[in-house]
Amino acid sequence: MSCMEPSTQQTSPAIPIAIICGFAMIAIAIFFTNRNDKSAAPVAVKDTSGIQDAPRALTEADYIRGNPNAQILMIEYSDYDCPFCNQYHHTMKQIMDEYGITGKVAWIYRQFPLADIHPNSPKISEAALCVGELGGNDAFWKFSDTVYSSHGLDEQTNITKLPKFAEQAGVRIEDFLGCTNSKRTEQQVVADIEDGYNAGARATPHTVLVVGNQKAVISGAQPYSVVKSIVQNLIDQLDGTFDPAAETLEKRVPINEQGVPILE
Repeated sequence: MSCMEPSTQQTSPAIPIAIICGFAMIAIAIFFTNRNDKSAAPVAVKDTSGIQDAPRALTEADYIRGNPNAQILMIEYSDYDCPFCNQYHHTMKQIMDEYGITGKVAWIYRQFPLADIHPNSPKISEAALCVGELGGNDAFWKFSDTVYSSHGLDEQTNITKLPKFAEQAGVRIEDFLGCTNSKRTEQQVVADIEDGYNAGARATPHTVLVVGNQKAVISGAQPYSVVKSIVQNLIDQLDGTFDPAAETLEKRVPINEQGVPILE
């Protein structure tokens, strides 16, 4: 497993027909966005035919930015010491600043530390869950934001600062150390990793996009422009305001016998 730049994997032709009007049109929009952006990967959304199971349903144990009843759920599996996760975290903060206030988008953060390449990452995940347990949802997100902003992309988190980060998030250092020393959040991290793996995560960041009973995957640290395109297209479709002129784009993209775009 590894940290992951934007995926260059092609969209599989096995996308169910039921999502052609949804995620396939998003894929087309991404294709044309990226064609004019040489720094972006050619495909951001792929189908979920390879996913063994859907991500687990949301519970009170999840940490959510935005409306938990939002129509669009973005479930991210992430590693605090992954540089691409750091980039993507700032992208997602921008997305939520713009779309979270609408109540239509929610960002769910789940732990997927890659201990083989980031040996301290599991400790940071356990610490984040301790902060969430002790201080609640807002404290979890404040702690996570602080971790990501505490160092450069090519640097690792200084774990000696975690107690201070917890205190800044509103948690007493004594309570924080009691939690981390007890290792009581370790099994929750393991459960998140298992859930992520079952949902197709093999690298980070890995985001499963859920709209109703339909799912797709945003692979890697896609830039803001691409993620915004995905979210805006979905909102337009849910609102019934999707631009019919986009259909002309479909004619420029080759499709397979099921009518699914073949993206290169």
